[in-house]
Amino acid sequence: MKNLFAKFLKDESGATAIEYGLLAALIAVGIIVTAGSVGDSLNATFTKVSTDLNAATNK
Repeated sequence: MKNLFAKFLKDESGATAIEYGLLAALIAVGIIVTAGSVGDSLNATFTKVSTDLNAATNK
């Protein structure tokens, strides 16, 4: 029984899986934040282009 408990304490495969999961979650959050920022920037750019085109065609 003591040997089984010692093996359990030395087994780090679960900790490694948790670390990979946390790393994947952090990367996903970074991608979401970046995509949101790029999306807002693109929206502003296309809005400006649309406004400029409407102003140019109404002259």
